[in-house]
Amino acid sequence: MDVNIKPGSKLTALQVMQDAPVIPVIVLTDTRQAVLLVRALVAGGIRMLEVTLRTPQALACIEAIAREVPEAVVGAGTVRSAADAQACAMAGARFAVSPGYTHAVGQACRDAGLPLLPGVATGSEIMMAQEDGLTELKFFPAMQAGGPAMLKAWSGPFGDVRFCPTGGVSTANAAEFLSLPNVVCVGGSWLTPADVLARGDWAQVTALAQQACRLSRE
Repeated sequence: MDVNIKPGSKLTALQVMQDAPVIPVIVLTDTRQAVLLVRALVAGGIRMLEVTLRTPQALACIEAIAREVPEAVVGAGTVRSAADAQACAMAGARFAVSPGYTHAVGQACRDAGLPLLPGVATGSEIMMAQEDGLTELKFFPAMQAGGPAMLKAWSGPFGDVRFCPTGGVSTANAAEFLSLPNVVCVGGSWLTPADVLARGDWAQVTALAQQACRLSRE
């Protein structure tokens, strides 16, 4: 965990990726549950988290987390438009994650002061993001797009790019991804299982976060 990241400070995409081995990918529908969940993650050593814009309540949850858990660093996922980027920044998000990349989304995130981890699945998409100055990227959907083998193949032509694979990443394969020199962290939903959230088992969430922090990036 980078102790130099302060509440409200401006981040880089690399700082977002380097803070812990895993960035939780979270779907939320309730602001109270959101706050309790994030407090449990922080207690386990995970403070960098992605709240996906997949529910009508997502922006309200981002706002609640930013307001009530200042030691957390809340980001917005599933950012697909300039309007999404602007709304997330206004809600208090400190970084953005997108399933793909367009110049418009990249520009909107720059205008809003949000570091962006854009999703890429092909060499052409990597080159498009690089043309706009982005070198820290989300490999998505990681397993469906080729898994660790694809990242190994990319290490030659794209040796200056660092990745956060997301999509199909789990406790079973996270260590394999993290062992690759061009992988800084992974994104995954296994830290916040739906059944655990439904019963409010925050101690289990903390335990899962602690296990994630012990994953090696060597």
